[in-house]
This record gives sequence, C-alpha cells and structure tokens, in this order.
Amino acid sequence: MAVSEEESSSASGNNSKSLPSHGGPHYLAKCVLKGSVVLQIVYGHIRSPSSKDIVFGKETSLELVIIDDYGVLQSICEQPVFGTIKDLAILPWNRRASPQVQGKDLLLVTSDSGKLSVLTFSNEMHRFFPLTQVQLSSSPGNLRHHVGRMLAVDSNGCFIATSAYEDRLALFSVSSSGGADIIDKKIFCPSDIENNTSTSTGVSGIHGTIWSMCFISKDMSQPHKEHNPVLAILLNRKGSLLNELLLLEWNTRENFVHVLSQYAELGPLAHDIVEVPNSYGFAFLFRVSDALLMDLRDAHNPLCVYRTSLNFLPSVVDEHTFVEESYRTNDVDEEGNICNVAASALLELKDIIKDDDPMNIDDDSGYSSKSTSNRVCSWSWEPGNEENPRMIFCVDTGELFMIELSSDPTGLKVNLSDCLYKGLPFKELLWAEGGFFTALAEMGDGMVLKIEEGKLQYKSPVQNISPILDMSLVDYHDEKHEQMFACCGMAPEGSLRVIRNGISLEKLLKTAPVYQGITGTWAMKMKLVDCYHSFLVLSFVEETRVLSVGVSFTDVTDSVGFSPDVCTLACGIIGDGLVVQIHQNAVRLALPTAAAHPDGIPFTSPNCTSWFPDNMTISLGAVGHKFIVVATSNPCYLFVLGVRRLAAYQYEVYQLQHVRLDYELSCISIPQKPLQADPSNSFYQLSSNHLVMDPTNGVEIGNTFVIGTHRPSVEVLSFIPDQGIRALAIGIISLVNSTGTTISGSVPQDVRLVQVDRLYILSGLRNGMLLRFEWPSVSTNSSLESPKARPYVSSINSFTSTSPHSTSAMHSCIISEMTKDNVPVCLQLISIRRIGITPAFLVPLNDLPDADVIALSDRPWLLQTARHSLSYTSISFQASTHATPVCSKECPNGILFVSENSLHLLEMVHSKRLNVQKFHLEGTPRKVLYHAESRLLLVLRTDLSENSCSSDICCVDPLSGSVLSSFKLDPGETGKCMELLKVGSEQVLVVGTSLSTGPAIMPSGEAESTRGRLIVLCLEHKQNSDSGSMTFYSKAGSSSQRTSPFREISGCGAEQLSSSSLCSSPDDNSSDGIKLEETEVWNLRLAYSTNMRGIVLAICPYLGCYFLASAGSAFYVCSFQNDNSLRVKRLAVGRTRFMIMTLTTHFTTIAVGDCRDGILFYAYYEDAKKVEQLYSDPVQRLVADCLLMNIDTAVVSDRKGSIAVLSCSHHSGENASPECNLKGSFSYKLLADDEMRDCDIASSIMDLSHSSIVASTLLGSIMIFVPISRNCFLSQTLSFRDEFELLEDVQSRIAVHPLTAPILGNDHNEFRSRQSSAGIPKILDGDMLAQFLELTNTQQEDVLALPRAPHNIFTSRSSKPPLSRINVNKVVRLLERVHYALN
Repeated sequence: MAVSEEESSSASGNNSKSLPSHGGPHYLAKCVLKGSVVLQIVYGHIRSPSSKDIVFGKETSLELVIIDDYGVLQSICEQPVFGTIKDLAILPWNRRASPQVQGKDLLLVTSDSGKLSVLTFSNEMHRFFPLTQVQLSSSPGNLRHHVGRMLAVDSNGCFIATSAYEDRLALFSVSSSGGADIIDKKIFCPSDIENNTSTSTGVSGIHGTIWSMCFISKDMSQPHKEHNPVLAILLNRKGSLLNELLLLEWNTRENFVHVLSQYAELGPLAHDIVEVPNSYGFAFLFRVSDALLMDLRDAHNPLCVYRTSLNFLPSVVDEHTFVEESYRTNDVDEEGNICNVAASALLELKDIIKDDDPMNIDDDSGYSSKSTSNRVCSWSWEPGNEENPRMIFCVDTGELFMIELSSDPTGLKVNLSDCLYKGLPFKELLWAEGGFFTALAEMGDGMVLKIEEGKLQYKSPVQNISPILDMSLVDYHDEKHEQMFACCGMAPEGSLRVIRNGISLEKLLKTAPVYQGITGTWAMKMKLVDCYHSFLVLSFVEETRVLSVGVSFTDVTDSVGFSPDVCTLACGIIGDGLVVQIHQNAVRLALPTAAAHPDGIPFTSPNCTSWFPDNMTISLGAVGHKFIVVATSNPCYLFVLGVRRLAAYQYEVYQLQHVRLDYELSCISIPQKPLQADPSNSFYQLSSNHLVMDPTNGVEIGNTFVIGTHRPSVEVLSFIPDQGIRALAIGIISLVNSTGTTISGSVPQDVRLVQVDRLYILSGLRNGMLLRFEWPSVSTNSSLESPKARPYVSSINSFTSTSPHSTSAMHSCIISEMTKDNVPVCLQLISIRRIGITPAFLVPLNDLPDADVIALSDRPWLLQTARHSLSYTSISFQASTHATPVCSKECPNGILFVSENSLHLLEMVHSKRLNVQKFHLEGTPRKVLYHAESRLLLVLRTDLSENSCSSDICCVDPLSGSVLSSFKLDPGETGKCMELLKVGSEQVLVVGTSLSTGPAIMPSGEAESTRGRLIVLCLEHKQNSDSGSMTFYSKAGSSSQRTSPFREISGCGAEQLSSSSLCSSPDDNSSDGIKLEETEVWNLRLAYSTNMRGIVLAICPYLGCYFLASAGSAFYVCSFQNDNSLRVKRLAVGRTRFMIMTLTTHFTTIAVGDCRDGILFYAYYEDAKKVEQLYSDPVQRLVADCLLMNIDTAVVSDRKGSIAVLSCSHHSGENASPECNLKGSFSYKLLADDEMRDCDIASSIMDLSHSSIVASTLLGSIMIFVPISRNCFLSQTLSFRDEFELLEDVQSRIAVHPLTAPILGNDHNEFRSRQSSAGIPKILDGDMLAQFLELTNTQQEDVLALPRAPHNIFTSRSSKPPLSRINVNKVVRLLERVHYALN
C-alpha cells in the first residue's frame, strides 16, 4: 500500500544511516540539452557599458544572447542556476561608478531559494556571479505567501519591489554611492512583527492577489523635498469580481508604507499595469478588450485620460463569460500553494490554464483551441526613445500592434497603428536597438522580427522544442552516433524534431572516399583585406593541389604557381597577390595569374621565385603578413624570411635572420594582427597617469610567433628587424599522472596565441591533451614563491625577470648573441584537459586572434576561446584528420573536414542555438516509433483539422519529414499509445485509442467510465510503378566541372550526397538534396480491432510472445493466436485502484504505473493464467513514465519533476507480498518529466552501454542518467562505489565554493532532494560536477580543500569516513571521461 510522501519521509528519516547496501548501479545525471522554454526576457548592458545584451530566464538556467546585424539570435553563454527562477529584471547601473561592475547593468533574480539575487556578468569567467543576496522568505519553495513571485524596478534604478501571489510585498532602496552595499533600505509589507501598511484614505490595505505592479517614477532632475517611491499594484480582493488599482507610497524616512488611493471602475477585467517610460506619472492599465491611459501624477487622485479599444476582431468569449471563467475555482497545487479563487484566475490569465483534468498536457483540445478575448498578452517599449514613447504589443489573437504617445497643448494623445504582423500569440516581446523584436510563443518557435517600412518583417527563428511529448532514439544508418526523433509542440505548431548532441553543422557536400594520404588542408585569400577565401590547398604525401573557392571548386594549381609534385608543409599569403608555399626543399613565392583569380597578374603563367636552405631539409613553416618562419632539423635552425619587391611583378624571398636551436621544433604559429586593430596593441595600460608593468614582456601581435619544441615546451618569440629574434615567454611542459609517472607524448602538436580579454597560449599535444598557458599577473610575477602544485605538473615555478634563478631555469631553445641577455617570462600552466588519445590539432575558425578553435583529436570539438580555463563542446560530426575554414560568398561559414578519405564541406550554423532540425506536421504529434525495415517513422497525431478525423497514424520519411501515408482513425476517436510488436516473422503496430470525450480521470485518480479501442495494424509495402528511381531535390546552380572534387555547390543548399542533413528552415517540410520517394511505398492496413472498457493509455511487449494493454484501471495479458495478427486473445487481467498511466516489462516482471499509487510490480503465471501483485510503491506519485532496468529495479519519473530509482532486491522471495514496499534507492529533482528511454552509448573511453537512461521534459530539456556500476567502470583503478563516493564528495564541495555554488542562493542538496523521501541518496548532479572542469588548476585545488558539507556526510551508503584529501588529478580524469562520453 502506498503512503504519502510526508509519511514516508518521517518514517524513513530514522533509518537513513542504515540503508541496506547492494551492488546495484549508482547514477550520474547530466543535462545534454537545456530547456528551450523562455519564461522571462530582459535587455541591458550586461557584459560592458556599451554591449546590447538579452537575458533569457529559462526556469532553471540563464542564457545570455545577442541579436546580430542580420537579425539572428546568437547565444553567448548558458548557465544552470540550480534553482527555479521566478522573475528577472534589469537594475540600471551603467551610469554609476562602481569598481565591482565597471559600468555594467545588474541582473535581479528572484527564485525558489527565497532570496533576491543581484548578479553581475564576469567576462573573465564567462558567467554570472552574485554580488549580493537579500533574504525574502524564511524557507525555500514556491508557496503563495512567499515574496519573490514578481519584480518591479524604478526606471531611475533607485527602488526595487517584489511581491508574493497574495497579501505580501517587499520594497528596497538602492544605494546611491555605487559602493559594495547595493541594497540600502528595505521594508516588508506586512512585516512579521507588525503591520507596516497603513492607509491615508480609509481604504483597506494589501489583502488579496497581486496581479501586476510597477513604479510610478519621478523626474530625479527636479528638486523634491523627498524622493518617496510610489508603487502601483493591481489587486484582486477575495470575493471581488473586479481588480482595483492601488497606489502605495513608501515613506523611506519613517519606514512605513501607506495607501494613497485606489481606482476601480465597472467594465472589463483589468490584468496588467505598465508605466510609460520617461513620462513621470503616466501608465497603461490593460484590461480585457481595452487599454486605459492613466494619469497618476497626482497619486491621491488617479485619472483615466484616454481609452483605447482592442476589439479588432469579434471576441470569441464575451466579457461576462470571461470573468466567470477566470474566477472558476481550481485546486492547482496539492500542497495548497495556489488554492484561492483569485490566484487561480491569475494563473489562468497568464496562460497556465488548468482544467478539471489533471493531465492537462494530454488532453485533446490542442493549443489552438484556447479561447481568445482581445487581451494584451505581451508588450515592449522602444529603447532610447524619450520624446515620443512607442510600444509594440500582442493580443491573444496573435496580432501585433504599435501604440505611439504624442503630446500637444491639450495633453497626451494615443495613436494606434494597424496590424503590423499576425502569427501565434506571443507570451514575451522585447524591442531591442536597431529595430529588432524578439517574439516568443508558448508552444512553438519564436522569431526575430524587424520593423521595415512600417511593417514587421521576419528575420530568423528562435527555436523552442517544448513540450516534448514523446521521443525515439535511433542509431540511423550511415551515422556515427545516435539521434533523437521527438514529438514537440501542440497544434497548430506541432512538429517532429531531429535532435542531436553537440554543435550543429549543416552538411552540404561529401565526395567519394578517394582522397587517401591527405597531409594538410589550408584556405588562402588573394588579398589581405578580402572577406572570402580564394584558394583551397590540399597536400598529399607526394602531391599538392590548389582549388579555386566559389560556386564550383576547380583545380588551378598550375595557374597559382605552387609546385604540384611535392608535399606542402604550410602555405599562406604574405601580401596582396603574393602566396607562399613551404615544402621540404624550398620556400616558394608565387603570383597567381588572372586565370586563377580575377586579381591575378595578366600573364599566361605565374611568376615564381624560391628560397633554398643550404644543404638542409625544412621540417616546419608558417606564413605571416610580415615575415615567413621555417625550421630545419638535423641540424636544428630557425629562419626568418622576408619578401621584397625588385620590379613590377618581380619579388625576392630573402633571409632576415637565422638562429640555432637547442631542441627540434614540433610546430610554429604566427598570429595575424587585425587590419583595423587598435594601434596600441601591446599590453601597456595607463592608470592614474602612471605606466603599469606589462606582464606579457612586450608581446605585440604582428611581430610575434609561437613555437612548440621537443624539450617539450612552448615559447613566445618576437622578431623586430633591428632587434632580431627575442624570447618573450616560455612554458615548460612536464606532465605526470597520479602515480607520479611522466606522461609520454607531451610534445606540442599545435600551438596558438589567443587574445580575448587577455593573452594566453593554447597548445594541443601529441597525446591528445589540451594545455592553456597564461602570463603571470603582476602580483604573481613580483613574488618568488612558487604556486601550488597542479595536476599533471611536476615542477613549474613562476620566476620573475629579476630572479637570480630564472637565467638557468628559463632559457630559450634559441642560441644567439642577440638574445643571450634576454630573460623570458615563465608562463603559468592554467588548465589541462584530455580530449582524446590521438594528436590534438587546433584549427581557428578565422584569422582573428580571438577566433574560436576547432580541436581535432579522436573527434572534433569546438573550443570557445572567450571562456575561462578550457571549455569545449562536441561538434556533431565524425572523427576527422584535418579541417580548415572555407569562407565564400555562397557559404560564409564553411568548414572542410577530411574524414575516412572523403572531403566533407559543412557550414557552422550560428543561427541554430539548438542542434535541432524541424519537420512541421499538422496537428499534435503524440507518439513516435522507428520502423527499421522500412526506415520510416511512425507518428501518432491528434488535433487534426480535417473534418473526417481528428487523429491518425502516419508514416514519415526521417530525411525529409514528408508524410508518405497515413491510417485515419474513426471520427471522434483519439489515438493514445502505440507499440511495435513481433508476430511470427513480421512486425505489427498495436494502437490504443479513446472513444470518449471529456476527462479520463476523476479528481480522486480513479478512471472515468470511458471506452477505448485496441487496433492492430500491419505495415506492408508495394512497388511504386510511377517511379523507377530515387528522386533528389537540389537548388538550382551552375553545373560542376570535371576537375572539381565536389559534384556541385550552389549557395548553402548544394546537392546532398550524405544520408543525413541538419539543414532545415523553420517552416520547410523538406531539406535541399533530400531523397523524397523510394521505389517502395509503405502503407498501414487494419488487421484487427476490439473495443475496451476504458481508454487504452499503455501497451508494451511481454516475454516475446505476449503483450500487455491497459484499459482504465485494468491491464490485460494478450497474445496473438498461432502467430496470427488477425486474432488477439486476452489471457489474464490485473487491476489497480487508479487509472493506469504506464506499462513496462523486463523478463517476467511487470511494472504498472498509475496516477496515484505510483509503481506496482506484478508477475504473470502462465500455467494458472493469473496476474498477481508483488510489490508496491513506498510513496504516492503521479507516474509520468517508467523503465525497468532489471527484474528488481525500476526508474520512475513523476509529474512533479522527480526521478527515483526503486528496487525490490532487498526482499527475500519467501517474504514477498503485495504489502511489501519497493525501496527508494536514489532520487533526483528535475523539471516536469514526460518520457524516458533506454539507450546505448558506445565509447572507447567509457562504457555506458545497455544501462543509460535518456529523459525528456515538458520544458524541452533532455537528461542522460549514466550508471556507475560494477560493470561500467569510470576508472580502472577505482571500484564503482569508490568512484561514486569520490564524485559525491567532490560535488558537496563544489556546491559550496563561491566560484561554483548555486548563484541564486539555493542549497543544492535541498533543491535536488525536494519532495524526496528522507535518507534516500541523491543521484549525482553532472551539471554541478561539470563546473569543476571549467576551473583553473589552482581553483580546482581550492575547491577540494574545502571541508565537506555537513548534510552530505551520511548520504553515502558506505561506512567509510569521507576522504580528507582528494587527488585533483583523479577527479579531472573521471570527469573528462564523463564529459567525453556524454558529448
């Protein structure tokens, strides 16, 4: 018998230290796709005083984005907050002088932590950090009396207000000094001690539901005796049918709040109050069907000065009916968080509509059936317009309008525009500078619009994949990793999405695998100022080919002037029209002809000249804009070469300097100086008219190059003609593992100088590791103390240039009289990461020193150079040996990868914040399955607009999204579930439906008296006589030439030769170059159907020869007689007390999930043809989905957002009975879960196969639960329990360190264990642990030096004491393997 969670918590609290230990798996949960639903949106100067940034509030994460010049939304960073965001607001701060935030605006956040958090963005750490936090409530959570539900900020940035749902609000004054104390004064109404709210007009105080509020700002430039803030709130008193406007004043001197006046009039329901910016006393009162312009300059006498009607179209619901529905009583939350009439009406008006059916997301009404009432659902003011304020607003019919306020001698005038755009009802609008609008819908994609010629024009989509109603994991043919097909959205925005992990790449072209032996790829420009590349150079073992970049790739090797019969080591452009080829025997300078490029020389053959080393072989080289650097081996020399003009079209390559080397070089890189860079590019700074010490020792991009040596080390060298070659900085590479053994293969394979906010060195090693070196800070550089020991580092000391020890320890590998007195700076090794076991190559996306970098090793990664430490994300593409950016007019973000002897031309899709492809489908897709034989997707749809049927099952091409065929259900019938089952040698599709209308579940959880149907469909194919071959679609373009390795390319939509594509516009059903029709057509044929006494919500296979089907609160064991799909027999029945939501099986165990008793274990006895209950859930839960990992262990998600692992393995077989409870093994707090799937993730580093779980949520996030079991070791030296306890210990320290603790003030343990039984261990939080890899080595040691949090000491099942000292090296290695496998 299930008990309530509260009873279970108290019952198990005393036994939390004596939980039984067993050998089951431990789990780590990692979010691989954060939720896409944007609930709040704000705009301000977040990164700098001049930046124009947008912040999305996404329930449990913050995303910082910008809109580029083309109207495309670009994501800067996304950060989990480990809490639930309630509201966001911008605190204007950029005009204040504060050293903490350096002129940036601040972000205000209220959350379920019960605190008001003031955040600032750190450019160095590339994330938000809290400046201060103010306690709002005594306990965390979301109760209706908790202050923090809504935020309002005075337009002058002087005052902040936040309210609860009911009765309570708080006011804060902001310090005018700009110092460390941001909050000056505060007052809570009412306070816990006394009632601070008085009235001056005889009306009652704040008692009721607060619907909306805003400050009525005052002109701060005008002299006032006192600046007491006035707050306007829209209040619904209990029992009232109308909302009233209250004006409150906070007397800051005497610290009390009093009501100045109230305003209410009969008419439509008022729902929002919005201040008019820079008006100092005017506000809009939005009501259903109209908007009132209020004059609140005299707060004691509010007046309506203008009324604007919003009755543009006939109202679907009249005012009277709407008000009655708004006050309908609903029990929204079981805990009583929002239980009164007014709060329910507020939630309903905010589009969180709660019907009588608790399974609201599963109803058949669809998103399109929501009533409209000409109500303003979102609005935004034009930024920076102080003369004539303009507002864009959206009504719930989906129409966008503009209001402009103008003034004349008679007062303010309101001018309403015609409809500017019609689409979905937008729940959030933001007007950004440049005329761009971000419009976000609730259950569909948003969009970026721009006002042009008086109309709003569509620019780009803002993807939103919520809600995810179902998903199917498919290892599709010719793919290297799995992809997910998900049912997303609701009608009319229902769609099928193809979701992949990692950075999105649009696959354009793929050649045949005929390019064996490629040793290098480069893209070159013709002129330094060119925006696009002109040539693509392919180097082979004994050959070089040069291709022109454009509509077609044509071989122009002879016209460019490169030697075709040598292996090219490096190439580049040193001046306009001057290209350089470096090979083993010479450095060749060439002037391409006009046949190769329109700007080439007017001759039939190119002019070429070469420089040859004396009896030496060149091993490496690099080409810069000022000089060329080459190195030889045996003997080891370094040469710096220049180019000078002799005559027209005649040039000479000559030697500027050469030096001997102590060590052979392994790589060379020359950073290119931006053509429009700041002329003062050296890192000298002026502060108080004094020159500050330069920590980089005079590094100046343009005169600097970086080398890697076999010492091994990385060195930063400079070349100035008068001074020669100087060593500026050296970083010694000496890496050891946790046992003290030197790590082999630590020679740099590639090296790059990066300049973002600071200079640092990035190096990829031949053993697959990435290193980041930084110049020591001035304070560190002036100290002789060595830093703390770092992981992998045996001995690295920070010596200064004046240290007596530095001359012997920090000598450069170059031997020269000009540099013998030069003492370079010792670089500090900041971070080390392993991305594979093969050499790590670094490929910048462009020539700028701040460009992001593709790191190639076992697989490609995108390294974000602006991030702190080393931050890299998987690229959704297979392992590649070489890559180079190829930028052309037709494909501005192209990248050429070499993989499996084929050339792949792809494009980095910056417009896609999510790696998701969209196929628009009519109706609401509810279920999706993949049929392997036909390679088709089977999708169950509801809410169709056809008159003949509202639900069907259709066959969808997974490449194009085309609906190839469908089986229509009867009129009035709705599909609910489906499953592919094996019958003999064929597969059939079994579908469960509903034949009843109205709710399926009583408020008590019991099943209503309804009817359903069980249908068996056969998937059969026939030859298509209309077509004898496959049909391909591609955009029109010029024909390819025979000399091109590619078939054709035309713009960004070239002929698609790969079997998969991520290319899709937000509205298109098919992508370019996609196969649309096969020679075989598959159809669904009805084989069997029978009526059921109840709605069929769940079907699953059982023991290979049976299947289970639910009907109301009963489930049936069925079989196909004689393997005949035409005959289905019911063998046995099992019953529960409440409506059955899920069925799942593993071998003989049956797990039934209902809407109240949770998970129940059953067994079927074939001889007796009888079903018996074995175990019951220890707590009550409304099951969303369930998986059986083995016969004893179930993973269950509920509709409250929790995931639990339940097990019966501790019960002996003799004592098993229906009264035996399953034991909660692990728990994890998540968002509202909907679906879970088993998955196989294969990795050469980490084996996660057969036991990993993928969970999706209604808010569009995707989680992976990774087992740490006896068969899935993360480490070969640790047991699975040691690994779990080590990571659990690390997590408890990360959760309290200032750099990594939850930024909204949540207690991490409390947040993840909310609504979980006491004493149950928590699943490890992979998002919290992932922060450890973003820290520097020193910061990692600081985190592990913290004491373990007290509440984490007894969560582990082990009796061993917690570790007193944790090895950083061991933790990094474990987390690197988790990160590698999950990406």
